[in-house]
Amino acid sequence: MANFVIALFLGAFFGFSLNKAGLTKYNKIVNVFRFTDMAVLQFMMTALVVAMSGLYALRGLGLITFPNIPATYVVGNIVGGLIFGVGMALTGY
Repeated sequence: MANFVIALFLGAFFGFSLNKAGLTKYNKIVNVFRFTDMAVLQFMMTALVVAMSGLYALRGLGLITFPNIPATYVVGNIVGGLIFGVGMALTGY
């Protein structure tokens, strides 16, 4: 239950940060697809690097362990990614 509460809090904080930075506005999202405004991608990449650094630091301290990763179904991932990406582009979001 504690993991659920922590994940919910972190997700809400991340969404609040996106909204506060103005990265949920229609023009910002559309301009990413037009390659004229990379602010959203920069924000997401910064969040990924910070999370990755934190996780590896915690693993180095022995506080967490990474789970085993099962084999990837490549074709399903590609098809799913294409459907998701085309759907996002068609809806203008």
